[in-house]
Amino acid sequence: QVQLVESGGGVVQAGGTLRLSCVVSARTFESDTIGWFRQASGKERDFVAAIRWTPGTTYYADSVKGRFTVSRDNVKSTVDLQMDSLEPEDTAVYYCASAPLRIPWELGRTWNDYDDWGQGTQVTVSS
Repeated sequence: QVQLVESGGGVVQAGGTLRLSCVVSARTFESDTIGWFRQASGKERDFVAAIRWTPGTTYYADSVKGRFTVSRDNVKSTVDLQMDSLEPEDTAVYYCASAPLRIPWELGRTWNDYDDWGQGTQVTVSS
């Protein structure tokens, strides 16, 4: 089982920035892909972005493309989500999650493609 811990949430005005960090306990076949999801109050948990440890390929939801950047630090075993030009619609609880290596590999864009989850961190964007 992979353990994940998020940090970095908070309250920011529209147009501002936040950086979320996810510490991943193990980099094995069980954590081939680290994804970021968000869940607004009363809504489903939606895909935001993802990255594969190797080769570091990144993926984004259309709603955040060009504003959010996902990156990894192999030494610290962390995956960060840099969020720029934040909008009130970005308000949600943000979760990081790990998906195992699957062959053939295919990017998981739904919550049930991921096995292990962090506890979540609240992001609030005021207008």
